[in-house]
Amino acid sequence: MTDTKDDLKTAERLPKVGRRTFMWGAALAAAAPIVSEASLAYAARASFLGEVPPDAVLINANENPLGPSKAACQAIADIAPMGGRYDKLDKSDEFINKYAALHGLKAENVAVYAGSSEPLHYTVLAFTSPSKGLVTADPSYESPVAAAAVSGAPIHKVHLTGDYAHDVKAMVAADPAAGVIYICNPNNPTGTITPREEILWALDNKPAGSILLVDEAYIHLSDEQSVVDQVAAGKDLIILRTFSKVYGMAGIRCGVALGRPDLLAKLQPYLQNSMPVTALTAAVASLDDADLVPTRKAWIAGTRKDTIAWLQQAGYKPIGVSHSNCFMIDTGRDGHGVIAALRARKVYIGRIWPVWPNAVRVSVGSPDDMAKFRVAFKEVMDAPAMAVSPAPPKQARAATPAGMGGTTFLS
Repeated sequence: MTDTKDDLKTAERLPKVGRRTFMWGAALAAAAPIVSEASLAYAARASFLGEVPPDAVLINANENPLGPSKAACQAIADIAPMGGRYDKLDKSDEFINKYAALHGLKAENVAVYAGSSEPLHYTVLAFTSPSKGLVTADPSYESPVAAAAVSGAPIHKVHLTGDYAHDVKAMVAADPAAGVIYICNPNNPTGTITPREEILWALDNKPAGSILLVDEAYIHLSDEQSVVDQVAAGKDLIILRTFSKVYGMAGIRCGVALGRPDLLAKLQPYLQNSMPVTALTAAVASLDDADLVPTRKAWIAGTRKDTIAWLQQAGYKPIGVSHSNCFMIDTGRDGHGVIAALRARKVYIGRIWPVWPNAVRVSVGSPDDMAKFRVAFKEVMDAPAMAVSPAPPKQARAATPAGMGGTTFLS
């Protein structure tokens, strides 16, 4: 198999016509819809008739109810009147240099995007193919699976371990010709952690020619160490970060891909617009606020711990130990029925992962949001179940979703 580094300049080696064909094909592939947390939440809401009530509790999309910081909002307000210009207000270099310096990287290791969904999608398109598969955990974030379906790559889903970490040894063994091994840490939807040493083991033992795609969208909410130092060491991985979670900028859109310059270059043929100056200036202001991350991390953790403690005391079954702004509950009944019943009470929670049909994901909202959730959840669980699936989450195995004939499921 060709080594990853040797394969990274494929476009440059192509003859002129071939290069144009490659670029055009990349553009067409990039034009396929990008699956994001926002689009998945919207699709779930659109699956029923009716508008979302203005007083609804929205704990369905792993959003931060605090929104952008005051400094970020002020930065947006200050620069907005000058938003009629193009290049005069390009803040990309300022942002990239600041982000690199804060993380012990060079500017060439940082690529900025409108959120982390684009580089996730493009990384899978760039490094997978019908002969180079995607390996991911199950359950985990669905976006890379959707991108692999576009590239025609085989998809290998590996169940989580008994303590709901990524089973990295099984993932590394799942496909000797893997193109991408995707690790979301903390994991979405469980909020559970895969220890750094396990990720480093995967990095050292992965198939030749593959890369690790480590999604650290939620890393600021946990005490787990990042693997960003492995980018500085020149390893075969791309790390994704976003400003949508702890920084509260989900609707403003800013994220980064971190990696070796030759790896990041593989993403460049895919469509990308210039970054909004409002997003970049808000991101810079957020990075300048040294208290933002620890303060918000503690606020979210306190609300999460209070909610999970109540669930446990009431005899309900949260799954694993979450270190994020979401967690899952084994309801012991059909999860779709629980979602619908909560929705009838104006409480909107997350979606279902087919491998665990009884489990629902709940995002951590404000203390008031979670108080309303507790009341509604107890009412729903006290009522007769609409339907019951017999298999508990740890033993349940997913059926192959429609249109995913190339998917394999591994324990």
